[in-house]
Amino acid sequence: MAMNNQVEFAEFHWMMDMFQTVDIGFIVLDREYQIHVWNGFMENHSGLSPREVRGKSIFDMFSELDEEWFRHKSEPVFLLKNRAFTIWEQRPFVFRFRNYRPITGTADVMFQNISIIPLSDTTGKVGHICIIVYDVTDVAVNKKESEAANAKLEQLSRTDQLTGLNNRGFWETCLNAEFKRIQRTNGPCSLLMFDIDHFKRINDGFGHAAGDIAIRHTADLLRNSLRETDISGRYGGEEYAVILVDTPALQGRIFAERIRKLIEQSSFNYEGTDIQFTVSMGISDVHPSITTAQKWIEAADSALYRSKEGGRNRVSIYEEKEENSP
Repeated sequence: MAMNNQVEFAEFHWMMDMFQTVDIGFIVLDREYQIHVWNGFMENHSGLSPREVRGKSIFDMFSELDEEWFRHKSEPVFLLKNRAFTIWEQRPFVFRFRNYRPITGTADVMFQNISIIPLSDTTGKVGHICIIVYDVTDVAVNKKESEAANAKLEQLSRTDQLTGLNNRGFWETCLNAEFKRIQRTNGPCSLLMFDIDHFKRINDGFGHAAGDIAIRHTADLLRNSLRETDISGRYGGEEYAVILVDTPALQGRIFAERIRKLIEQSSFNYEGTDIQFTVSMGISDVHPSITTAQKWIEAADSALYRSKEGGRNRVSIYEEKEENSP
């Protein structure tokens, strides 16, 4: 009998030792949310000993704890004897503990998953709940870094490296989506196409490096003039395209003129020389004869060609009768 008592005592001692040293937080709260159990994990990360917190309200000890939210999560555990959970993606942490892990040192706080389990007495009544706190900082940081890397890759895959505008592939995807929306709603929208006048002269006279600067310079001026709803892209070489959402061509022309004048009046310096240039522009609404996104591009490009023929450095609006022009 004495041997059995010794074994039971040893097992109890082992359990208590594990309870205090395990890398998981354990808290037991009563119906008044007063603390009854506070293990080593909670002591180490909060800096509060079991003696300091025992009998105290969890809300008094942790003022940053959202009392309304915590009660909403805990009450069903008391009443229905159901477990409750919350993960870091729903709420990054319940207890604001600093992150001490060197591998996940990029995080300032400990990300946590929380389980709340009912504790029944001998009559089956739930008078206490156990809060189990899991440190999942490494999982959270890895996932956040992976998501950030994927987002960066996605951004790179749709961005023109020289200008930072949307590349042609992604911009055309946006154009197709916008064209389908217009077909459903019959709302106004115009397409602006433009390119740099006499671009070959810049390349031949100053070199391709100067040509690249001219392309970036134009893109910067365009980007700084766009509305949030406008969708711009580098269509190719020195050619640009802008979807002017919810904007008929006549209003779009005002925007285009502003860009044209801005570019005409600006310059960039290359190896001590100030270089100026102009752009020619074409705009098109979605006319009844424009049945595809590609035809819309062709219409705006036709208006752009008319600007070139008319002397360059101007804006032209596509008219449906142009289709029948020789």
